[in-house]
Amino acid sequence: MRIYSGKVQKGVGRGAALGFPTINIALNDASVSGVYAARVIVGDNGYFAAAFADQDRSLLEAYMLDFSGDVYGKVVEITLEKKIREAQKFDSDDSLRTAIANDVEEAQRFFKGNV
Repeated sequence: MRIYSGKVQKGVGRGAALGFPTINIALNDASVSGVYAARVIVGDNGYFAAAFADQDRSLLEAYMLDFSGDVYGKVVEITLEKKIREAQKFDSDDSLRTAIANDVEEAQRFFKGNV
């Protein structure tokens, strides 16, 4: 289990365009890679998430399940609970969207058994 914190910054909006808006914080840990089931703390609230360590952009991105709102500029804490898969390159937005949907389902299954 690894814990990261930082101020939420704007990304390029690709996750939102695919139907999975993410929050982004700086990632200064080259040892973490791939997609994880994660927990996100925003203030006094906690959320389950699927998180991606984007080493190319030095960002930790998290799609918070059952969340809508604006947290830009707020400090959040992201705990990586379980690795789902390694990072991959995708040939199309459709194949990436399908992979993200599968990651979200895997994160949900993980948290159903580990709440």
